[in-house]
Amino acid sequence: MIDYVTSETKEDLSGILALQKINLSESLTKEEIKSQGFVTVVHNYDQLKKLNDIEKFIIAKDKNKIIAYLLAMTEQSKSELPVLIPMFDTFNSILFKGKIIASYNYIVVGQVCVAKQYRGQGILDNCYTAYKNHFKGKYDFAITEIDANNLRSLNAHKRIGFTEIYRYFSSDNTEWCIVLWNWGKEG
Repeated sequence: MIDYVTSETKEDLSGILALQKINLSESLTKEEIKSQGFVTVVHNYDQLKKLNDIEKFIIAKDKNKIIAYLLAMTEQSKSELPVLIPMFDTFNSILFKGKIIASYNYIVVGQVCVAKQYRGQGILDNCYTAYKNHFKGKYDFAITEIDANNLRSLNAHKRIGFTEIYRYFSSDNTEWCIVLWNWGKEG
């Protein structure tokens, strides 16, 4: 049986890091990147702990093994990962429903990953249901950015209910798609 819970322990965070490591783009072949997707940001334990102390992550566990995770970040989190500051800065210049994104109370999906052997079984959908249930009373919507080359992730997020609202190129010429999951709370 798979449990969908918040990350609470050192072991939970270590399990996230282990799953992240084997799914980083530099750990995968070109074929795996194209068919399975990838994660881009590398965290260390201290960063993950600081982020988790601000907002708990949603994890899926099969017994005690972490098989999926959805990280959570807020405006307060951005200084913990300088590589993500450009994304947060972009939120100051794009509109959603006539207002600047940064003027909303939003939660950023910091990274998403499902263990390869558990993909295609609805785990991601269940993680996102838990994510929404955990955060919807506190935040207007969830937002994230996805590398435009990560078609598996883009398609999965669209299936869940995310809508692309903006695209931009970072300084390293990576094209990023900003997607938003509107929970209908904002005015």
